[in-house]
Amino acid sequence: QVQLVESGGGMVQPGGSLRLSCTASGFAFEITSWAWYRQAPGKERELVASITTASGRTNYADSMKGRCTISTDDAEEMSYLEMNNLKPEDTAVYICKARARVVGLVDYWGQGTQVTVAS
Repeated sequence: QVQLVESGGGMVQPGGSLRLSCTASGFAFEITSWAWYRQAPGKERELVASITTASGRTNYADSMKGRCTISTDDAEEMSYLEMNNLKPEDTAVYICKARARVVGLVDYWGQGTQVTVAS
């Protein structure tokens, strides 16, 4: 059974840092890209960062550029999102997505991990 599980969320003060992890299991197919999204209450889900596994090319939301880094451990089928200088507006549920080459490309989603930035 394909599963993505996020961890590393929590409460942090403004200016603080967090490292989120996403662990994939049950994947019998190549993961071609990873992405982290976030969704705050009453707001639409938005892309935070993404990375293509073959090229290592990354993409970041303008609001997070310079404050976060996405990386992967392909051998372990994991993705990481390191976030620095966190702001209260970064408070959201952070959700991991893995895109796998099955018959065509299929997206798999985790359940999310809560990040709360407050003093």
